[in-house]
Amino acid sequence: MYYDLSFILLIPAIIFSLIASTRVRSTFASYGQVRNYRNLTGAQAARMMLDANGLNDVAIEPIRGSLTDNYDPRIRTLHLSESVMNVPSVSAVSVACHEAGHALQHAYGYSPLAIRTAIVPLANFASRLTWILIFAGLILMSVANRDMGGLGNSLFTAGVVAYLVVILFQLLTLPVEFNASSRALEQMETLGIVAGEEQKGAKKVLSAAAMTYVAAAAVSLLQLLRILMIRGRR
Repeated sequence: MYYDLSFILLIPAIIFSLIASTRVRSTFASYGQVRNYRNLTGAQAARMMLDANGLNDVAIEPIRGSLTDNYDPRIRTLHLSESVMNVPSVSAVSVACHEAGHALQHAYGYSPLAIRTAIVPLANFASRLTWILIFAGLILMSVANRDMGGLGNSLFTAGVVAYLVVILFQLLTLPVEFNASSRALEQMETLGIVAGEEQKGAKKVLSAAAMTYVAAAAVSLLQLLRILMIRGRR
């Protein structure tokens, strides 16, 4: 019964996450049908923004999938998805300029991006180990053996520490994503990439995308609370 009750903690965050995911896809699809007034593709809009800020050496390459767009600071390359790269919609230019915003962060030494990039390998490693350590710890702590219980407690603690690294990465992602969107909206207006009602559409697309990161962080924080509650019962 306790475990079932502890899971209730996650329900609001999971619902929020599902709503955020549905909203970003529906908003992207809606404004994906609206052609921007300059008839610019996502790649063209991103190139305009990059060149206007002296980032002529940042490459733009296609990547498969939908909403798989990203900026890789290691190779200074924007990867734009099939629904963004060569599509002249409000959604496409908004997402492309958001990724260009990450390139600007990188070029201008935006510290949250630098810290997040630095801990990517550690966060990936921690995410693979977290649940293995936690479940192994719980199993060993349930054994009526002092030595095994002590080992279980150590493994559980290591799992929590690993999960904290993952949460730190997610929390650092929030200012990085919000700042990239802010830069994108400012640049799109300054460069005339969108105008009038298109600006409102661009803001809706980027705001919806940002909420998915907030939802992910909320789920992780409540999951941590649940883990600690379970540990407290041992």
